Amino acid sequence: MSANLQNLRNIGVIAHIDAGKTTITERMLFYSGYSHRIGEVDKGTTVTDYDAEEQERGITINSAAVKFHWKDVEINLIDTPGHVDFTAEVERSLRVLDGGVVVFSAREGVEAQSETVWRQADKYHVPRIAFINKMDREGADFFGTLEEIRDRLGCRPVPMNLPVGAGPPHVQEAFRGVIDLVSMRMLEFVNDAKSGRIVEGDVPGDMREEAERWRTHMLDQLSIHSDELTELLLAEEPPPEALLRRVARSAT
Repeated sequence: MSANLQNLRNIGVIAHIDAGKTTITERMLFYSGYSHRIGEVDKGTTVTDYDAEEQERGITINSAAVKFHWKDVEINLIDTPGHVDFTAEVERSLRVLDGGVVVFSAREGVEAQSETVWRQADKYHVPRIAFINKMDREGADFFGTLEEIRDRLGCRPVPMNLPVGAGPPHVQEAFRGVIDLVSMRMLEFVNDAKSGRIVEGDVPGDMREEAERWRTHMLDQLSIHSDELTELLLAEEPPPEALLRRVARSAT
């Protein structure tokens, strides 16, 4: 049975090589129920890197599309190459996308191919969100990457989540979760960031002030795109989460 076109999305994952595109794609497929195991790039067991050369080299060469469902939405997810030699392959994919997820490494920030794929997405007017990956690595810098996105890509990124900690499990302030600035709740990883299991809780007391500051920034930026939200903020009334998510989607 064909999907209702209103509930169909063509979404691409684009980035510089080694930012983690294919790994993120694997997680989406696993948590949606499409696959029953999480493949690993270095083992050549991922769903989208099916070509023998891709498995041998551990990189994406061909764009690969895979379909899965999330709630009532059917998603055609396209995993694209990140290597500069395959830029034309990325451009072909961008022509058919409804939106894109641009992946950045929190260690390396904005890289050369990050700028290229961003310009390509601009060319085809592809709405996109930024995903800052590898927060559990040594040297991860969320805010440094955020600043590079703003300065080097010429856009105004609006964080919707705030990381709690940074770095691998053995460091004192290890990455252990995120604060959802829309709901103002913390989503904390059980065991470690790779477990895939989370518990919801209150924002940590020592991060409350910072979270409030970033939420205010988010509300200010979103209100530019919504008279309804502006009126609520002027009246000092708390905006509903559903409204914030709707405005964020329309403003992206």
